[in-house]
Amino acid sequence: MNIIQEVAQDTELHKQLVEMAKAQAQTLDIAKMGAGIGAGLVATGAASGIGRIGAAANEGIARQPEAAADIRGGSIILAALIEGVSLFGVVVTLLIALG
Repeated sequence: MNIIQEVAQDTELHKQLVEMAKAQAQTLDIAKMGAGIGAGLVATGAASGIGRIGAAANEGIARQPEAAADIRGGSIILAALIEGVSLFGVVVTLLIALG
């Protein structure tokens, strides 16, 4: 007798399998919600970091206008690095949710 016939004949085993499937579906829903929260936190952190870079760059340029080109170049590089790390964080959270 194969496993499908055993499950069909044993109602208690069938109930246990249904409960296990429901628990697994709930766990996946929680994981997807956690991944969404994680992706949101990554995006919020990146936005905060880039905003601080912009504010500091503007303040630095206001204090020393002759160094504007150097400050602008450094802030663009820093913003690009933050965006790269945040993209990596979002990809990792989505892979965890889908995996």
